[in-house]
Amino acid sequence: MDVQWILVCHGCLTLLVIVSFLCGQWPIFQNTFIEKIHYFLTVGAYDYFLRFMLYAFGSKGRNAILSVEYFCCDRPNPTLQAFYLAIIAGTYYVIAVSSFDYIPGYYLSEYHRYTSFLAVGVGVVLFLLSSFSDPGTVNADNVTQYLSSYPYDNIIFTEKVCTTCKIPKPARSKHCSICDRCVARFDHHCGWMNNCIGEKNTRYFMAFLLWHFLLCVYGTIAIALILAGQLKEFKVIHILTVYYGFENSFYSLAPHVVQWVLGAYNTQILLMVFLAVVSLLLAGFSGYHAHLCLTNTTTNEVRHSYP
Repeated sequence: MDVQWILVCHGCLTLLVIVSFLCGQWPIFQNTFIEKIHYFLTVGAYDYFLRFMLYAFGSKGRNAILSVEYFCCDRPNPTLQAFYLAIIAGTYYVIAVSSFDYIPGYYLSEYHRYTSFLAVGVGVVLFLLSSFSDPGTVNADNVTQYLSSYPYDNIIFTEKVCTTCKIPKPARSKHCSICDRCVARFDHHCGWMNNCIGEKNTRYFMAFLLWHFLLCVYGTIAIALILAGQLKEFKVIHILTVYYGFENSFYSLAPHVVQWVLGAYNTQILLMVFLAVVSLLLAGFSGYHAHLCLTNTTTNEVRHSYP
């Protein structure tokens, strides 16, 4: 039972970290340990690290870290884009090397060798579209068009001039300090895309989120079917039932099944858990942004509590 308890504790800890990181700032978690964990993950740990660098290496060490932070977080750079490509390429490679030998199998046909590659390819195309498409840049040449499309209501949005671009700011637009441009119907700046998400590329961004959610679900189910097929092929449950006695229920045999799967297919288990966790995260992000689209709201407007 030790292995099962380790898995349960690992799952609970992972869930706690995910919930704290994503939801710890919600009012329902105010003055709770969830809020404290959220603060530590988002602010506290980095603050302690800066203090350590100042103590250990002086102001030069601290300033070096701040320079890296400025380059990575406050200026356009392809770091996260390269990281995304490395993750998706590396994950597909590990799946292909470790699991394609079991395809075709008891539950999966040979076509999944090709559909998996096609699914990953579509995801990369959507990533590139989101990364390199114009989010709706507002400049002196098209500002009149955007002012007509997004008129001021003189309640929430009043006539203003962008102090950086020196042009009128259409309602719902925002000047992105990272990209150094005004963006129509600005939602947010996405580091993963190294691009702003705005009026013209929100559809690509939504398609990217939804497709990658489905891609991770597809991968999770496919690996689960591979494992189920191996259990069936080697008649593991039948052998365990005979060995431990027919009076034992599947529930009592489950720990032995889990131990066998972990021992024989630990790589597939890790991949399945990884894809399942990522699919849950993407489900949350997709649902949140779908809600914003359905209510004609943007992340920037929610953050600043207008409308």
